[in-house]
Amino acid sequence: MVIGIDGNEANLRERVGVNEYAFQILWNLYKLQEKGENPHNLIVYLKSKPLFDLPKQRQNFRYKIIPGEKFWIIKKLMRYLWRNPDKIDVLFSPNHYTVPFLRIPRICSIMDLGYLKFSSQFTKKVFWQLKSWSAISILVSKRIISISNSTKDDIVRHYPFARNKIAVTLPGYDAARFNTEIPISDVRRVKNKYSIVDDYILYLGTLKPSKNIEGLIEAFARLRTLGSGLQLVIAGKKGWLYESIFKKAEKLGLRDTIVFTGFVLEKDKPALIKGAKVFVLPSFWEGFGLDSLCAMAAGIPVVVSNTGSLPEVVGNAGIFIDPYNVESIAEGLKEILSANPKKYNRIVAAGLLQAKEFSWEKTAKKTLEVITDATR
Repeated sequence: MVIGIDGNEANLRERVGVNEYAFQILWNLYKLQEKGENPHNLIVYLKSKPLFDLPKQRQNFRYKIIPGEKFWIIKKLMRYLWRNPDKIDVLFSPNHYTVPFLRIPRICSIMDLGYLKFSSQFTKKVFWQLKSWSAISILVSKRIISISNSTKDDIVRHYPFARNKIAVTLPGYDAARFNTEIPISDVRRVKNKYSIVDDYILYLGTLKPSKNIEGLIEAFARLRTLGSGLQLVIAGKKGWLYESIFKKAEKLGLRDTIVFTGFVLEKDKPALIKGAKVFVLPSFWEGFGLDSLCAMAAGIPVVVSNTGSLPEVVGNAGIFIDPYNVESIAEGLKEILSANPKKYNRIVAAGLLQAKEFSWEKTAKKTLEVITDATR
């Protein structure tokens, strides 16, 4: 079988959630070929040349560059695949956007549908793009991959006709990078790079309203009663509607104790996570929450929202908070920060055990099953 894959989400230098998902799917389908567990030929379609860290071409894995930018899926990819010169049997799009008209089966991956409930947290352009493209992709795809049971439930609620074509494939983490053996020297390097001088609480993710960073900043202000020597590190690139985050820090007089790192390079992420006292993700919703999984795998306690997919990811291994209640966020963080060594280590051990349930290899195997099933 010949599998076509839209690889553009993976072919970015600054990868966030969906980009990391696409990147890992490509790599792990590639590794399954090396193990003899993926006998299919893969053709990855890109707008531009593959970046240096994507898998290298070989006989049964190659790239097809179709140059283009705006409306590339419709203007370039759809036109090319309508003729299907590569004789692909199925098209897999590891994102919300698939080709709307095609004579071969399609599979798309849906990260989350949170934008339907929280439309005010998006610019009009982003909202309508997500809403229209996701609806089209869900309608035309023979199979739909959901990255959590929470997202599956949302898809069924909004698009009942799709119930029987959804498969859940939980993402994983890179155990070679996120583990308890991350060198202290690397932690020191990263702390120096980002001017972190004290113990710190870490948020890692895109700066946008759905992440509830303003609520986190308010909660951090209440933790100042624990004394000095504690910083809040807000790591991630600017998304949209983020200006109020910086205004909140200024208003509460916290700019000297909050570190905004901007986008964090992949090589810095493990050490940045490892150096934290606690990892926090107070989002109003999450399709999965990859970095909370990486934090548990690195031996760092997590404080996360009790909404969306996060209970699936964290299980009984973390502290859950109500994202709509600033006091709840503050108390959740305080529970970790004031824990005695025995309790702290117990939470760490539970996180390490929970993380073992996830792997990108499992994700790739399940994804491959869904893709092959779509051709039957």
